[in-house]
Amino acid sequence: MIKFCFAVLPFLFAVCLSGCQKSELVPWVPGRPLAADSLKIGVIYVGGPRVGYSLAHELGIQEAQKELGLRDDQIIRKPYVNSAEPATVENAMEDAIEAGANLIIATSWGYMDACEDMAARYPGVIFANASGHKKNDINFTNYFGRVYLARYLSGIVAGLKTKSGKIGYVAAMDKSNSEVTGGINAFAMGVESVNPMANVYVSVIINWYDPTVEAQSARRLAAEGCDVIAHHSDTPQPQHVAEKVNVWGIGYNVDMMKDAPNAVLTSVVWNWGNYYKKLLSGIIDGSFNTTPYYGGLADGMVDITPLNPALAEPGMEEAVAAARKRILEEGFNVFEGEIKTNDGRIVGTPGGKLSDGEITGGIDWYYRNVALLK
Repeated sequence: MIKFCFAVLPFLFAVCLSGCQKSELVPWVPGRPLAADSLKIGVIYVGGPRVGYSLAHELGIQEAQKELGLRDDQIIRKPYVNSAEPATVENAMEDAIEAGANLIIATSWGYMDACEDMAARYPGVIFANASGHKKNDINFTNYFGRVYLARYLSGIVAGLKTKSGKIGYVAAMDKSNSEVTGGINAFAMGVESVNPMANVYVSVIINWYDPTVEAQSARRLAAEGCDVIAHHSDTPQPQHVAEKVNVWGIGYNVDMMKDAPNAVLTSVVWNWGNYYKKLLSGIIDGSFNTTPYYGGLADGMVDITPLNPALAEPGMEEAVAAARKRILEEGFNVFEGEIKTNDGRIVGTPGGKLSDGEITGGIDWYYRNVALLK
């Protein structure tokens, strides 16, 4: 298991706002190497640099920068770019390009359409979009990870910890978003594998980043009797709430034990640096292509953090290890066989597995032990 350390030393978060100084763009040319000192990266963040989802990406950017020896002035950071405002997203990207960026790293699913449009307008700029599914064959790619595998493992932890049989889940988007819904379902399957009587209650907030609403949602779940709170949202607010109301939690994006040490059992985490090092190296040596990247447990792209020793139950570590072995050594994919939904349907086929395309773009249903909190 990978151990994650997020005790990050203070660093200068050089934010480039709309008044960025213009710099000459060194265009990227397909199939040709780009000198490392000519690479300039615009990173578009949905939140701030020190919180949750955006922090996880920022740590990955720093890891890649260090390994490749890039200067600080080669990275243009654009925080708090609201993915629900297309004009704001495009303006942020254009600002970075005007400042010389020949690579745009767009860290949110909601930036996907802007990347598609901008890639057609700027053929000398590479666009890489996290969690989206669109791409082209020249300068627009997407990347993500099999986070549902880590969600399954964390569901085992939640299922073994709950005393009430009610587990809460703060969800950024509704079931039309396969990324969020697939994670919920994998988590619920993990719960069921060790605790068939437990249910997962989902509170949808329709916002990737809203600390206030995330906290309110977590409080509602706890008030309904949920004694473990998981979340797919950008900030640690659900975990702060879990600690305040004396229930347990499952963090997300980064290790949130530091945020709520008396509540967090484990966290589902990303190591975005795995991909960013691969992306930047490919641009520099000329091997970059737009084939999507989809990492998992095996390459360390996703994982869960070590269990909180003060809160872990007997047998919990062994149960997680057994499931991890099943995934890594036996090819278990979570979404296998006939899967029963909470509205009585059957998804999948006997002996079959859902394809990557179905997992990333076709999960619009909830597993049988999932209920929406109205």
